[in-house]
Amino acid sequence: MSTAHVAALAAASRSTSRPAYEDSTMHITFADEAPVYDGDDLAVHFAALIDGEPVVCSISAEALEDHFGAESPREEHLLDAFTRGSARIRAVCAEVLDDNGGQPVVLRSGLFRVAGMEPD
Repeated sequence: MSTAHVAALAAASRSTSRPAYEDSTMHITFADEAPVYDGDDLAVHFAALIDGEPVVCSISAEALEDHFGAESPREEHLLDAFTRGSARIRAVCAEVLDDNGGQPVVLRSGLFRVAGMEPD
């Protein structure tokens, strides 16, 4: 991901964000801005704010295909799947951020199969 994309995601997180996750030991919010497709990494990047500091998070194309209905790793399919699954993606991401002390996260397919990460 380019420096410009990271800066844009961080700025978006500062301007408009969702409420903090209540069960977290940190103040975690997510931007309402559009995520960014990364064709080199076959991932979608999105920003979180951890105690006011921007952290770039990602979800792999494989996770979006396996768990959120993306038809292929094409940009439009991954972004549509991210939009459909954004609540669950953000919830799992918040859990991982809380567990890892607020470090950047790459959400992979296997993580969504871990006990406790599956939807109710």
